[in-house]
Amino acid sequence: MSARNSMITQEHFKLLAAYNRWANARLYAAALDLSELSYRLHTGVYFGSLHGTLNHLLLTDRLWLKRLTGEGDLPNDLNAILYEDRIELTKARIAEDNRMIEVTGKYGETALRGLHSYRTTSGMPQSQVLADILLHLFNHQTHHRGQAHACLSILTGGEPPSLDLLDFQRGGSAPNLEKLIASKPADCKKDKERDDRRRGPKSRSHRDSL
Repeated sequence: MSARNSMITQEHFKLLAAYNRWANARLYAAALDLSELSYRLHTGVYFGSLHGTLNHLLLTDRLWLKRLTGEGDLPNDLNAILYEDRIELTKARIAEDNRMIEVTGKYGETALRGLHSYRTTSGMPQSQVLADILLHLFNHQTHHRGQAHACLSILTGGEPPSLDLLDFQRGGSAPNLEKLIASKPADCKKDKERDDRRRGPKSRSHRDSL
């Protein structure tokens, strides 16, 4: 069912954008606590590792925001590693989450029901209801954030921080990533295993859906 025929409103998207920032803060704080080896270890998820998954999420958020606003980067390689350094990746994630809140907060009800045209990464033209695009964007984040969450469970053997929407709605706290990264040194070395890490292949269906 298209969002044009649903009860989804601007307030719902504001909620999802704020939740996205909250969940990423919890996820990144846990990722920053891992050793370099664990952080980059191949765990069998689609983009190979926690490092690969977090980079993919940032990449696709930038891709969609470029399509929506005409501003910013337009990466086309869905396997690309935008930032090797965890601290720099975290800084970029903070900026993109704030941008997501700003962009989605500007759309009124009329705009959300209107069509938005763009091209997929394979160059195919598409036109979709803007609200449907935003639903895909936030659903895509949840999908791969779940994979990152599984990585944390595999790598630590413990229970990762809850990313439940209800926890956010009930006022659950999230770490301040800017303060957290200020207390940590940047990654200075490129470990040999970075060159050996493997990532799952891009499927055509995944590529064309983006």
